[in-house]
Amino acid sequence: MNHAIPDDRRATSFPSLAGAAEVANPGMFFRRWLANPLQMGSIVPSSRALCRRVVAQVRRAPDEAVLELGAGTGVISRAMLAGGVPAEKLIVLEIVPDMAKHLRRMLPGVSVIEGDARSLPSLLPERFRNRIGTVVCGIPLVLLPVAEQARFIDAMEAVAPGKGFLHFSYCITSPLPWRKHGLTARREAWTPINFPPASVWRYTPGAA
Repeated sequence: MNHAIPDDRRATSFPSLAGAAEVANPGMFFRRWLANPLQMGSIVPSSRALCRRVVAQVRRAPDEAVLELGAGTGVISRAMLAGGVPAEKLIVLEIVPDMAKHLRRMLPGVSVIEGDARSLPSLLPERFRNRIGTVVCGIPLVLLPVAEQARFIDAMEAVAPGKGFLHFSYCITSPLPWRKHGLTARREAWTPINFPPASVWRYTPGAA
């Protein structure tokens, strides 16, 4: 049975983490946004309020890991660690080499993969096959054509069959045309205390 992270182990401790500003590294984040806005959903890292809402929706059995796509500077990654996900049970994927290097330095013990999420089936280490409890997608899928969205969704389904994924977004409505992708959609959380305001969506296979 999957279990939520216990209330006392959620990201509420995140603000007190040593080096939190260094983890966020807003300068690096903004430079990468300038270089390629389509790879970055926002010009600033996710707020603590959004981190807490993402972490509250993470589900995993004791033998399962959490997979984060588009980890950026690792703000949500650190929140998940503070919220109770063991480092050895967290995998983060980042396509930007400088950010992947930053993540390896800031997230000791976490499996950091540099690569394209559309190639997940070939990138994920064998020990994590069929051992993913939750996929957290921070890639701005709303900016992509439907066919490209489908490639990312298919990749997530390949490594976490039937689990669906969490997706945080700055759209007022669903960032994905979920019926076209054969998904069900549910907005699990919303926070105005983020720039811009953000929602956490859960998408699962099987359209209603």
